Amino acid sequence: MPSFDIVSKIDGQTLDNAINVAKKEILNRYDFNGSKSTIDLDKKTNEVTIVTEDDMRLKAITDSIISRMVKQNLDPKALDFGKEQYASGNMIRKEIKIKEGIDKEAAKKLVKKIKDSGLKVQAAIMDDQVRVTAKKIDDLQAVISLCRTEDFGQPLQYINMRN
Repeated sequence: MPSFDIVSKIDGQTLDNAINVAKKEILNRYDFNGSKSTIDLDKKTNEVTIVTEDDMRLKAITDSIISRMVKQNLDPKALDFGKEQYASGNMIRKEIKIKEGIDKEAAKKLVKKIKDSGLKVQAAIMDDQVRVTAKKIDDLQAVISLCRTEDFGQPLQYINMRN
């Protein structure tokens, strides 16, 4: 039976490139001259840590990261912005988590949307992805177009299309 998987992944190398370009862009700006701002990407935990002096610079850094991600064809919905924390002295720290995999709530919402559509397909949650199977490929393509119209809070990719 034809099937495909719905996943939410982000290319690590492209993300690393986007963060490095944003870092260079920020360091070369005039309003960051003499600033102690840092941007770090931890690839193991998939977290970006920003440390800077004030809210204005924090907003400029996050805007730069988002614009770089868009230019590199990465969806900024994959970023989960946490709260600002006050680090030592007058510094502000912000940790941004990168979403990998579809979380349980989004997967349930996705399966419910597919089942409510009335298409003759079966959707099953498998760990951090959703597998959709059907008798006809046309039904699978209809599911893909249906999922593209809805916002599930994170970027979705459609992989492993099999006959």
